[in-house]
Amino acid sequence: MSEPDSNLETPQEESIPLPPASFSFLIFSMQAQAQMQLGLMHFGEGEKPEPQLDLARHTIDMMGVLLEKTKGNLTLDEQRLLENSVTELRFRFVQVAEDVKQAGQKT
Repeated sequence: MSEPDSNLETPQEESIPLPPASFSFLIFSMQAQAQMQLGLMHFGEGEKPEPQLDLARHTIDMMGVLLEKTKGNLTLDEQRLLENSVTELRFRFVQVAEDVKQAGQKT
């Protein structure tokens, strides 16, 4: 990767330390993204956001692609983390999709 542009850097006292780049952090990031898209995680005191099922399905499918394409190349812990994350998110997707369908039928 190229050197960061010094014009784009934030002053040292304002920067937030980032965790090291790792496969686990990638999976946790994608998992959090899918949870937000499913409306399971939101920030602030406002209303719970509407689920974005198409985006959530895409994120979960991308994690499924990672699962298939990394077979045999992950540590046991990484493999379990990815498998468990995909399984849990697929289950949550079905739950949220059913809730959205039921809410639509009640109106």
